[in-house]
Amino acid sequence: MANIKVAETAGFCFGVKIAVDMAKEAGEKLGGAYTDGPIIHNKQVVQFLEDINVRQLSENQELKEGDTVLIRSHGVPPKEERRLKESGVNIMDATCPFVKKVHDKVRQLVEEGYYVIIIGEEGHPEVIGILGHLEEVNGKGIVVEDMEDLIKKLPRRNKFGIVAQTTQNEDFFEQAVGYIASNAEEVKVFNTICDATSVRQEEVKKLAPQVDVMIIIGGKHSGNTNRLANISRALNPNTYHIEKADELNPEWFKGAENIGVSAGASTPDWIINEVVESIKKITEERG
Repeated sequence: MANIKVAETAGFCFGVKIAVDMAKEAGEKLGGAYTDGPIIHNKQVVQFLEDINVRQLSENQELKEGDTVLIRSHGVPPKEERRLKESGVNIMDATCPFVKKVHDKVRQLVEEGYYVIIIGEEGHPEVIGILGHLEEVNGKGIVVEDMEDLIKKLPRRNKFGIVAQTTQNEDFFEQAVGYIASNAEEVKVFNTICDATSVRQEEVKKLAPQVDVMIIIGGKHSGNTNRLANISRALNPNTYHIEKADELNPEWFKGAENIGVSAGASTPDWIINEVVESIKKITEERG
């Protein structure tokens, strides 16, 4: 059997655990709730919650007074929260505390007269929420996804304020900050990448070069998981991103003595355990 090394912090982060626990409470004690989109980017967890009547709002669905709506971990724009309150529903706010910190920093930067650069994924629910807070205080700013995007979009300004989507790539953040600083007179930077993201990325950077095969577990639509897979792939081409154990291919492990495993912040322990047990079985059977 191969030696399997699982990254220490793989799996649920602090914010995701809060959101999932609140959703379970809504399902088990309140009889159910609605979420505006998947509460986290993990299909298996979303399915589990649907089984206890925590369901995503369908398009054009009308809410009635007394319904419960769970604001997911990514947060929402302030105008969306106001709309929900005006409709008379009960609100459970599962916004990650680190995401709320980004909202506060954006407002601070606008008050201090900065043009705001959000380093993140255009269209990601967390970034939509951040932009909503920027709009709420009549701020000006842009979202940049990579260096090409930054170079193309960066306007002529003297003062830039910078924040990041909480799950951004640390290396890209540092590179972007350097470029912006070289093109401005004044820059104020808030590194709002959460600790859980930073630690996971550092662990993958250390683990991936030390193993023959690297498995990254998490939703295909999970930004933080995709970034872990990209970081790992750059250091070890034998990197595979899967959502669950039945996606494992025995061919990947031929001749592999050391196998590394990590997982995104929205991947539950039970899925990680299933993957590890499946790898053990595959490598035991090969002899």
